[in-house]
This record gives sequence, C-alpha cells and structure tokens, in this order.
Amino acid sequence: MTRIHMAGAGGLLLDAADGAFNDMIQRRIWATSRELNAREDVVQTLPGVNNLLVMFDAAETDHAAMENLLRDVWTQASADEIPTREIVVPVVYGGTFGEDLALVARFANLTEEETIEAHMAGRYSVAAIGAMAGFVYLTGLDPRLAIPRRDSPRLRVEEGAVVIGGGHAGVMPCTSPSGWHILGRTDLCLFDAFRPEPGLLRLGDTVRFVRAS
Repeated sequence: MTRIHMAGAGGLLLDAADGAFNDMIQRRIWATSRELNAREDVVQTLPGVNNLLVMFDAAETDHAAMENLLRDVWTQASADEIPTREIVVPVVYGGTFGEDLALVARFANLTEEETIEAHMAGRYSVAAIGAMAGFVYLTGLDPRLAIPRRDSPRLRVEEGAVVIGGGHAGVMPCTSPSGWHILGRTDLCLFDAFRPEPGLLRLGDTVRFVRAS
C-alpha cells in the first residue's frame, strides 16, 4: 500500500515499501521522479529505496494539489527501463582494510572466505543515491550477510570502504561517520567533484565486486 506523508512545509514523501525491497517498485519510483522533475512546480525529487521525496515551493504551490499530482503520476507510472552499465569494483578484503569481516562471518555462520565469496557472488544494482554525495544503496546482497547496522556508528570510516548494512551493500565515497560494517576497501573513486559526471555510479547500474589483484 502506497503512503504519502508530509516532509516539512514543502516536501512530500511517497512510501511504496511493502516488506522486502521490490525492484519493480523501484523502477516505478525512477519513472515518477523523472516525470515530476520535468515540471516547473517541482523543485527537486530524491529517489530513495522504494520511496520518493518530492520538494516544492509551498509559497507557490498548494500542498493538497501537489499531493494529488504525486498520487496521479505514481498511479500512471510504469516500471522504468533505463540504460545500465556494469561497474567492476576491485576489493582488498579483511585485515586492516576490512575490520568487520570476522564479525559478519560469525553472524552468517560462515568462514571468512565463504563470506567473501558470498559478497562477490551478489549481482548488485544501484537502487538509490544519497546520504552523502556519491553514496549508492546497492540491492542484491546475499540474505545471509544482512547484518543489522552497528548500534554505535564509527566516527570515521575511510573513503573506499566496502560496506554492508541491513539488506544493502555500498562503498564509501568519502571519509565520514558510518554505522555500516566494513568488509574491505577499494581504490576506485566513487565521487570526484571535478569530473564532468562527479558520481561514478548511476541509478540502475549493476555492480560486481571482485578480489583486487
């Protein structure tokens, strides 16, 4: 069941989540976002994981009218098929680069090597981009590795850390606090403000983790 909530005076949050992550719902989220971004009365849309934040100017646009518009566009949206690429991410697993590998292995009742193999075997997809510039929420994590995030976030997790949290995987695009668990590290640059396209990954891209040589 789709729910729409207020998110401040000039925001609406469409929550379409219904249990586990749903790829078809996510593609409808992308289609809805694209349709609304073409409108002058919409300031910005931010696709999340099976949800969508819509920002508008509350001084110029009636809240109820925007909610009706959002509901109409969502109802008519079909699962969006967008061009995708495969991005290979080389990872150094464990040791000083992956301090949570042993913890995750115990949680999953696997050896550390089996945990690494399970992580590399996933076929990951970029479902949403957010939290910080260039950070992607990747679906496709082996359910055995779906360890809850840390109760107390680390104050500093280095750029390039390959992380998992809950049912998602990700890579840290910059050094920042994080409550996700660290399996390894990559030298791949996820975000560079001076590149023509600063973020390396786009919505819908597939990601494959491999062991760094």
